[in-house]
Parts: sequence; structure tokens; C-alpha cells
Amino acid sequence: MTPQEATEQSLKLHQAGRLDDARSLYEAALARQADYHPALYYLGLLRRQMNDPAGALTVLEKARVAAPADYAHLPALIATLGEVLLDLRRTQEALAAFDQAVARDPGLAAAWNNRGLAQNELGQPEQALESFARAAMLAPGSIEPLNNHGDMLKQLRRHEDALVSFARALALDPHDSATLYNRAATLAELGRTDDAIADYSKALTRSPGFAEALFARSHLLTRKGELQAALADLNRLMQGTPDFPFGRGALMRLKLMTADWDDFEQQKLLLDEAVRAGKKAIAPLFYLAVADRPDDIHRCATIYAQSHFHSRPPVPRNEPRRPGPIRVGYVCGEFRVHAVLYLLTGLFETHDRGNFEIIAFDNGRGDGSDLRARFEKAVDKIIEITRLSDSQAAARIAAEEIDILVDLNGYSGEQRLGVFARKPAPVQVSYLAYPGTLGAPWMDYILADKIVIPETQAADYSEKVAWLPGSYQVNDSKRAIGKTPSRTEAGLPPNGFVFCNFNQAEKRSPQAFSSWMRILAAVPGSVLWLPRPNVLAEQNLKKEAGKRGIAPERLVFAPHVPSFEDHLGRVALADLFLDGGPYGAHTTASDALWAGVPLITLMGGAFAGRVASSLLLALGLPELVTNSEAEFEALAINLAQSHERLKALREKLDQQRATAPLFDTARTTRAIEKAYQTMFENRGKTPASFSVAD
Repeated sequence: MTPQEATEQSLKLHQAGRLDDARSLYEAALARQADYHPALYYLGLLRRQMNDPAGALTVLEKARVAAPADYAHLPALIATLGEVLLDLRRTQEALAAFDQAVARDPGLAAAWNNRGLAQNELGQPEQALESFARAAMLAPGSIEPLNNHGDMLKQLRRHEDALVSFARALALDPHDSATLYNRAATLAELGRTDDAIADYSKALTRSPGFAEALFARSHLLTRKGELQAALADLNRLMQGTPDFPFGRGALMRLKLMTADWDDFEQQKLLLDEAVRAGKKAIAPLFYLAVADRPDDIHRCATIYAQSHFHSRPPVPRNEPRRPGPIRVGYVCGEFRVHAVLYLLTGLFETHDRGNFEIIAFDNGRGDGSDLRARFEKAVDKIIEITRLSDSQAAARIAAEEIDILVDLNGYSGEQRLGVFARKPAPVQVSYLAYPGTLGAPWMDYILADKIVIPETQAADYSEKVAWLPGSYQVNDSKRAIGKTPSRTEAGLPPNGFVFCNFNQAEKRSPQAFSSWMRILAAVPGSVLWLPRPNVLAEQNLKKEAGKRGIAPERLVFAPHVPSFEDHLGRVALADLFLDGGPYGAHTTASDALWAGVPLITLMGGAFAGRVASSLLLALGLPELVTNSEAEFEALAINLAQSHERLKALREKLDQQRATAPLFDTARTTRAIEKAYQTMFENRGKTPASFSVAD
């Protein structure tokens, strides 16, 4: 049998699905003629089909060398070589192969489509969009290029245009699960949550095991407060795909949100083991609620950053620098009524306009509030980047010649870390909202203090640390406190000691709750005042209190109030705020202290559990910082049982609020500006940690 005959026969077996038999015949043909390019080409296709990309690459490279220039299938061979290189994550080489393929045969739709995939992977979204459009034009009956075209438009934040592409794809097949999934993601970004959930559900009807759709739908259901349904999705996901990226962590977060602690220790152990093994187990923000080791948190953040925010080539900038004040850009998605802006508005107002120009890059939306109006007056310029792609936003920032770009989100809220990955500013800084390292090479510094990040922990941060004097947390000394209601109006019992904690539900650990219950047991008639959670959490918290010997009615749940001012007025009714870890109180801690409520804390192991300690020390109240669970509980009980000691403490707090550094907005602003000045002077050099003098 000649090599040609053997190849023709093996091709028939190949097309019939008899892969092992086909491989044997291809290899037999090559045994007779090692450079017989058709056999090499088809064997390369088969090996890729059999999930052997390395083997496929070897024979396809031989085929490429052996094939004559007039070989009819040469463009397809080169395109297949590109697909294998793409499989092997050799993306730049893959793109070169696709370029060669379409140069030889401009009508090769699949090569154009795969070219777009490679360009997208390399951070070339506009070029990828053109490739997908070309593929869709060449193959008008194909769904994949239309779907990819729509997904690319979504990434470029051209959401309405993306919906048009998805509609064209779904006209070909209304039940195509991949397109439904991508359209749902686009609808979610437009805030059309119900429509997005409907599309995810349609995709799951066609493909019940579609893990990505289950994960995404659970996120939207969580946002809507439909936690039972969200839990069902994540449990189903874990049963079918137990190693789905970041799925286990999302399930842990939901369990914390609903106070479902039955298997907490086992799930935490699994998460810790997965993070230490380098697995994509949990998002960094969720991990802060269960982890207390800075090295683990660093590892988790690094895994996430490498998965989601690849470094891109820095955006070109004008040189030399334009003379004038240091241009500081703040990037945030919450320049509205939100905890971040409550803390930061005073900073913006007190920045030294002689030496600094302040530009806000708004990734959110205005809300017409008085706070937003203050913010708008406090900055020199506001540039909206919500509808800009990451590359467009980075170019806009570079065009403003920003010297120092400050991220106010981290892994929380409406973040835009993809912009920072493109390094649009010579100095990039993480501050305030996210209490931990981002684990990313493109973030230069983190603003902190030596309580939240001791010098001994600096190695657990990918950023270099700029240590501020006092507390790192800026506060707005103009925050208004609303009218304090009566106990009855606030839903509290008329008598008895009121402990409180106003952290979000997902920050509440079973260990901290157990400590609080032991305190209640030791103080007869006392209650624990918590923000009203979801229905499942309220039921479970009452059940958990009962397990610990505490009557459920001793948990009092505060309903949502319209404004922060109303909340601060209400908080003043509490006698003592009990912090809890490993993710302790941050803004809620400074809220309580500003409202005149003493707070006690247990010094945690990592940034997220050390913020309240930082605040108390900056307020001159070191006696409220404890170092063990036993010490924490003893102090809480002692203060509840000693009216005179608590009264003296409240009087001291009232005095310190007016004079201590914590609520001195201008003082903190000057310290931050000194940090910026040092960063600016060292731009272009390798960043190094430093301390700002008081």
C-alpha cells in the first residue's frame, strides 16, 4: 500500500470516528515516507482531536516544512498549527500563524475567528473585533464568530452594539447556550438583572451542566437577595464541577451571608489547602472573611490577579512631563452615597490645590445626593470611564498626564483593575476600600500604617508599603449625625445593656459569634444589636444563639434606614460595639466612634482584622485593644458591669474625638500628600517601602 493509499484509507476511518485505527494507518504511511505532508497534516488534526496538542504540534510543524507552496490545504494547515499553538498558550506564535493563513487565503473564516481569539488574549480588543467581524461576514450562517463579535463588543463596553450581534447569532439558533450566556453577561452589566437571569436559565435548559452559567446566575441571584436559589445553583455547580474556578469560595461566601455554619471548619480547611496548592478556589475579597494569615491572603490574591488581570504593555505617555502641580487621579466606582465617599470627601476638600491637581475617574454613576454635590465641588475634574473599555480608559488617563493613579476599589465594588494592568500612570497606588494586597505586579504602593501592616508583614504584600503616621484611614470630620431616636423607636428593649456590631453578614464568623454569645451569657438582660440580615441569616442566627444557650429574642435586628446620618444617630443608642474577626469593622468602626460609642477589638493577624486597632490607637484609646479572645470577653463583660468605668470611657472618647489624629481630616490629608510627594520624586525608580514622618 502506497503512502497515498494508506492516507486515504486512514482518512475514511478518521471521518468515521475510528481514531485509533486511523492513527495507526497514518503512522504506517509515514513509516513508508516520513515527509508525506498530507499524512502529517491529517495526523496533526487527529492528535489535536485526541487532546494531544504537543504531539499535534510536532507533526504539524513537520507538515509545514514538507508541504510545497502550491499545496491546496496549506492555508488550512497553517491555521491548524495556529489553533494548536493557541491550545498551548503560545498566543503570539498562534497569531503569527493565523496572519500567514489569512494572507494565503483571505476567505478562511475559521482562521479569522481564531485570529480574533488570539488578539483578544494578547490584549488587542479593537483588532480582535475586526477579525470577528470578518469571520462573521465570510460565514454568515455560523454562530460562533457572531457570538465572539458580541462578546468583544461587551468587553469594549459597547453593550447595545453587543446585543445586536447576539441577536443575529440567536436568529440562527435561539437556544445556543454560548450566545445566551454571553448575552446574559452583557445584560447584567447594563443592570438588566432579570433579563440576564432569564438568559442564563435558557442556556441551562439547553446545557444543564453549563458550569459558567450556574456560577454567573448564582451571582445575580445573590445580588437580588434570592439566596436560596443562589445556594441551589452553587451546590449543583460543586456537585458537577467541584474544582470550578472560585466556585468553592462563592459557596463559602453565601454560607456566611446566610449564617449557615454547619460545616464551616471543614470548608475553611479545604479552601486553605486549595489556596496553598495554588488553585483558583476563592476570590480575595471573600477570603478575607475566613483567612487570618497574610501569606495565605497574598497567595490567594496573586492567583486571582494572574487569572483575571494580566499585565499589559504600558500605555504610551507624553515626555517630558508637563510642568505644574502633581496630578493625582482617583479611580472608583462608588463616587456616590457609599462608605468610600463618606470617608473620602473631606480628603478631596482639603487637598492642597497649590501642589496637587485632583482628577476623579468615575466608574459608577451620580446619585444627585448632597454628598455627591460636595464631591463634585471638591475635585478639579471628573471624567466618566464607565462606558470606556479598559484600554480606552487607560489611554484617557494617560492623556491627562496623571502622575499618581490611586485605586479606591481593589477587589471590591465596581472595580477597574484591568485599567491599572495597562499601567497608564508612572505611579499606581492602592488605598482604603480593599484591606489587603492585590497580588499584582502593576500596583506599586499601598497606603497603610504600622498597625494594619506591621513591618514584619511587608513581604506578604506585592505592593511596597507607604506607612502613614497614626491611622491609614482618612475620616471626614464634617459627617453629620442625625437625631437619636428613643430605644423603643429603634426597636430596642427599654432597659438592659446594648452590645452592637454593624458589620455586613458575610463578615460574621462563627468564632466571633460564639464569643459574643458568651459575653451575653455573662451580662444578664443584655442584647446584641445587629443590622437586619436576609431571612435565612436571621433564622440561622437565632438558631445558633439557641445552640449557645442564648434566647433568640436577645438578638435585635436593626432595619435599614434612609441615610448614613440617620444610622449614626441610631448607633449612639448602643453602649458598646463588639468587633469581630477575621474581617473586622472598618467604616462601621469609625462610624461608631464618631457617634460616641466605645468599641473593643481583638487584634487580628492580617490587615482586615487590624483596622479597628489602628483606629483606636489613633484615637488615643489603646485600652480597648485586646490580644486574646479571653481578654476581649473579659473587657466587654467588665465594661458592661461597671457603669462608672464605661461612663469615664465615653467621656474620654468625646474629648479625643475633637483632638486625636483619627478625625483630623487635614492632618491625614497632609500625611497622604507627603506620601504622594515621595512617590512622585521616586517615579521611574524601583519602588521601595517608606514611612511618612508625623
